[in-house]
Amino acid sequence: MATTLPADAADATLVGRVMTAAGPAVVTVRDERLVDLTGSFATTSELAEHPDPAAAVRAADGPDLGSLADVLARTPVELRSDDGVRLLSPIDLQAVKAAGVTFAVSMVERVIEERCQGDAARAEEMRAQITGLIGADLGELTPGSPETDRLKEALVAAGSWSQYLEVGLGPDAEIFTKTTTMASVGTGVDVGIHPRSQWNNPEPEVVVLVSSTGSIRGATLGNDVNLRDFEGRSALLLGKAKDNNASAALGPFVRLFDDGFSLDDVRRIEVGLDVVGTDGFHLTGSSSMSLISRDPADLVGQLMGPTHQYPDGAVLFLGTMFAPVQDRDAVGQGFTHHVDDLVAVTAERLGGLVNRVRTSEACEPWTFGAGALMRNLASRGLLTG
Repeated sequence: MATTLPADAADATLVGRVMTAAGPAVVTVRDERLVDLTGSFATTSELAEHPDPAAAVRAADGPDLGSLADVLARTPVELRSDDGVRLLSPIDLQAVKAAGVTFAVSMVERVIEERCQGDAARAEEMRAQITGLIGADLGELTPGSPETDRLKEALVAAGSWSQYLEVGLGPDAEIFTKTTTMASVGTGVDVGIHPRSQWNNPEPEVVVLVSSTGSIRGATLGNDVNLRDFEGRSALLLGKAKDNNASAALGPFVRLFDDGFSLDDVRRIEVGLDVVGTDGFHLTGSSSMSLISRDPADLVGQLMGPTHQYPDGAVLFLGTMFAPVQDRDAVGQGFTHHVDDLVAVTAERLGGLVNRVRTSEACEPWTFGAGALMRNLASRGLLTG
C-alpha cells in the first residue's frame, strides 16, 4: 500500500472510485481508509465541475468503506467477492483523450515505427539512421517555432519528413481518443494487449483531470498501452493500436489541486516505470515532465475550446518520453510485453499504478457503461436536478 499512495498522502486531497455491493461510489482517502462521498457527488465528473473540488472533498463526509489495504487486496478479479468493495478507475463520465509525440525521444521512436512498418527486427538500424538525420538532442526545440519550421523545410527537402515529425515539431498537437467513456481500468487489475500484437509496450504518463470549462483540476497516473507493430504498419490503425479491452489504465487516485499541489508540481513530476516478467526480465525507466515539448496547459487548450466541447469533462494523457529499447527476446528487437508482466507506473506525489499484462480477450470484459451507471445511480436516488 505504501507504493499506492503518494509519499505525502497525509497532505494530499485524493479522489477515486470503488465498486460496492450497491454500485459505484466516489471516495476519498483519509488516514489510509476509504470514505464514501457519493452522497455529495454521484460522479467524479460532477465533482470536477465544482468551483473548488479539493475544498469540496475536504468538507464532504460519508460512510467508512474500510481500509485501503483491504480494498486493494480484494480488487484483482480472482480475489473478489460479490459483496466486497474493490477499486475502479478514478474517472467515470469524462472523455478519455491522449496527446501523442509530446517528447522528443518518443517522437523519434514513432518515426522508427513508421519506417520499420511495424517490424521490430529493423528498429536498431533505423534508430541510428533517424537519429543521425534529425539529431540526437531535440529537447531545446519548441513545436511551431521558426527553428522547427526551418528543420521541417530541411527534412522535406531531404525527402525525410514524417507525419510524426509533423505533430512533434509542428504547431498542432496530436490528440486522439484513447478509449471510450467508462472503459478505463484502475490499479490492481489486468491491462490488455491485442492477441495478434508482437511488438508492444507500456507508456507511463501523467494524466490530467479537466472540467467542462477547460480548467485542470488535478492529476493521476496512466498507462497508455501501445501496440508498436499495429501503429507502425499504418497510422490509420491508431484506433486498433490504442483502444482494446482493458488497454487504458488510470489511477490509483486523482490528486486534486489545492494549496499544496498545483499544475507547477505536475510540470516537475518524475514518472517511473518498472516491468517485471515471469521470465526473469526486469526493465526500469523514468520520464521527466520537465522535458515535455508542449506545456500541459497548451495541450489542454488544444483539446478543448470553441471548436470542441466536453460537457462531462475529460482526462488527457500527456504523453511519455519513455520508449523501451532494451532487448528482451532477441538482439536488436528491443522490448515487447509477455503475458503476466507486472507493470508499475509510479510518481512520488501521485502514488503507484500497478497492473498485470494479459491479452485483451483474457481480461475482464467491459460490461458496465454510462447507461448502466445512470440506471444504477437513479435506482439509488443519487441523481438530482
